[in-house]
Amino acid sequence: MNDSKLIDNCNRHLNYLRISITDRCNLQCRYCVPDDRIPKLSHSEILTYEEILRVVRVATRLGISKVRVTGGEPLVRKGVYDFFEKLIATEGLKDVSLTTNGVLLKDNLRKIKSAGIARINVSLDTLNRKKYRQITGYDEFDRVWRGIEKAHEMGFYPIKLNIVALNGVNDDELVEMARLSFRYPFHVRFIEYMPMGRSDFNKDSLLLVPEIKERISTIGNLLAIQGVQHDGPAQRYKFKDAKGEVGFIPALSQHFCNKCNRLRLTASGHLRPCLLADHQEDLKNLLRKGGSDQELANIFFRATQHKPSDHNLAAQNPTRVCSQMRAIGG
Repeated sequence: MNDSKLIDNCNRHLNYLRISITDRCNLQCRYCVPDDRIPKLSHSEILTYEEILRVVRVATRLGISKVRVTGGEPLVRKGVYDFFEKLIATEGLKDVSLTTNGVLLKDNLRKIKSAGIARINVSLDTLNRKKYRQITGYDEFDRVWRGIEKAHEMGFYPIKLNIVALNGVNDDELVEMARLSFRYPFHVRFIEYMPMGRSDFNKDSLLLVPEIKERISTIGNLLAIQGVQHDGPAQRYKFKDAKGEVGFIPALSQHFCNKCNRLRLTASGHLRPCLLADHQEDLKNLLRKGGSDQELANIFFRATQHKPSDHNLAAQNPTRVCSQMRAIGG
């Protein structure tokens, strides 16, 4: 197993695992979960931290070197900071980062930093307090923004702000959001909405990267940035004299499937080869039946061979993935 690598049928080397540690969230974003009637996983259905760490140890021996912890909202899960420490200590991991909605960030930054995490992504779809409540269902904008500023003061880098761009929702804020890159060394990232599960939004809400670029070009010329190791799918740019960056994730208009290097471990213990396809392999059942490391590795190989060449979503006529984003860890 030590000599085996996860190379799919398109010759893509998969070295990045995104781990959803919970489907619970302290927000209720309209594009993720429009109401609270979607059943949550029971405690017994979610992988334990020990099970996740075992999966990661197997994965690193197959060439996984980068992990991102997601949810739901990962900081709502009890014991998460001890888990971070153990995860970062895993031999073979070169990069561990966190995606959060930022609600619990400010009060827990020292624990996060002490555990060894320096790179964080914060989901923030608006800079308007009233609109934040409309999108998320909660009046938490000030708390989130204070957390982002404190993270900056404490030296977290990079801090990436993930913005799902939506027509009729936050399209009037694109320029203001892009301007943040002049005041802070943040990576401001605009993400095309991906139709998944139940949502209040449809294809009329789509706001694609070419239009986003055009709108924010009033600030100045976008200068391309050369990508580096462990970069994600974002197209990276910056404005002249800006402290930070602006990035674009064109999941629909110009998908990046040909260079996708990731697998996803869901909160329920399934391994998904593609975010935007419903195929998944069951790891939890094998873990709880006492399966060997080689048997777990075989599930990784099977998922790798099922990784599609590209997804079936199109900008002009998008289909919808059945699974809810909060349990996959987008």
